[in-house]
Amino acid sequence: MYLLVILLISILVLNTGFMCIVIFAQRRNTAATWAWMVAVAMLPIGGFVIYMIVGQDRRKQKVFIQKSAVDKDLHTVYKEMNLGAADDEATTDNEITMFHDVSAKFDALLEDIENAKDFIFIQYYILRGDETGQRLMRQLAKKAMEGLDVRLLVDGMGCAFTAKETFIPLTDAEGKLGLFMPPALVRVNFRNHRKLAIIDGEISYIGGSNIGNEYLGMGERFGNWRDTHMKLTGGAVNPITLRFMMDWNFASGDKLVPGPKYFPNREEVFSGSRVTIISSGPDTQYSSVLYAFCQLIMQAKKTVYIQTPYFVPDDALFTCIRIAALNGVDVRIMYPGNPDHPFVYWASSSLLGELLGSGVKGYEYTKGFLHCKTLMIDGEICAVGTANMDVRSFKINFETHAFIEDREVTKGMERAFYKDMKDCRELTVDAYNQRPRRVKIREAISRLFSPLL
Repeated sequence: MYLLVILLISILVLNTGFMCIVIFAQRRNTAATWAWMVAVAMLPIGGFVIYMIVGQDRRKQKVFIQKSAVDKDLHTVYKEMNLGAADDEATTDNEITMFHDVSAKFDALLEDIENAKDFIFIQYYILRGDETGQRLMRQLAKKAMEGLDVRLLVDGMGCAFTAKETFIPLTDAEGKLGLFMPPALVRVNFRNHRKLAIIDGEISYIGGSNIGNEYLGMGERFGNWRDTHMKLTGGAVNPITLRFMMDWNFASGDKLVPGPKYFPNREEVFSGSRVTIISSGPDTQYSSVLYAFCQLIMQAKKTVYIQTPYFVPDDALFTCIRIAALNGVDVRIMYPGNPDHPFVYWASSSLLGELLGSGVKGYEYTKGFLHCKTLMIDGEICAVGTANMDVRSFKINFETHAFIEDREVTKGMERAFYKDMKDCRELTVDAYNQRPRRVKIREAISRLFSPLL
């Protein structure tokens, strides 16, 4: 009995010390701090272990400081050589093809790879070893055997369960493979969530879909997989290429150097879509993608349409959405009614439920799974990319989004949104208020821990 008391007191003291670390050792927002304190207090033994694995804020970690410095040097060389626009700089000569059918996107990507003449850069968070992944690998291996510079960069955690044999055709053909931050016990977070492709410096792809059967709607769990991806040509290809180089140089010992080979000389014109590429991650000082979302929503005069698989905004974005709705803007948010992460779904339902009273309209997509990461403003501006509307995308993951100022493109996005609404159930204030008590309890608990999601 005496030893048990000593053990319990020791655990209490250690747990208190761990909570002090959470509070004082790292700079966090208040909500995240309290969420971690509750988590550690509720799990006095396992709580801190979980915190060490997924909770530490490593923004100041040496590896990210080094990456930031390397990125800056690469960016400096790029600008000194006058190779084109970089992150946060708009280009006006872009042509855009939007894919709402990801199978069509995948076929187009394979065709562009087949027609490549010089180099192919591919970057994905997840690449499965199934039929779809093998099709891509065979195509990349074929082009590598033809002598093209072929590089594939995948995330270490996203591809943790992809068999190594999946990549053998590429490496046997002298193609190059990069693994972004291989998983380890204490670095589960900070994943490279980008999905990019660059072909010959002339064509690029960016959007929400990964590589695998499930992302083409062939998965047993969800069936139909609704996603949005885009293909673009023009000046916006350059910052996407530069972003790939920065990530590649961090993950691989084979360094890329900017030059005319990767950035073809093009004369910018003013007759295409105006596109700005914005990236953010734990290696950047500011959450640039989040700031861009907030700015656009606060500037909206008529409409704000959002599609996201995970709606767990931070306080700033949540407030911007609420203010827009209270100002009379037609705000509509669509997220999956058939979620892949129930805990996130309950948090999303709680947050969206609170916004309903401000005039926001909520829609749960029921025809499979909604994985789009899109934003449409006033029928004039739209955004497509890799960032979800959640804290993880804004603060923890490496993300890239394209912001497009083009009425025709945005109207096309809106038409797709209206079509998706037919496959949704609308959330109403009355229905939300009448949900069962067990649902309210689940949502309340999930909402409490939403800053950690």
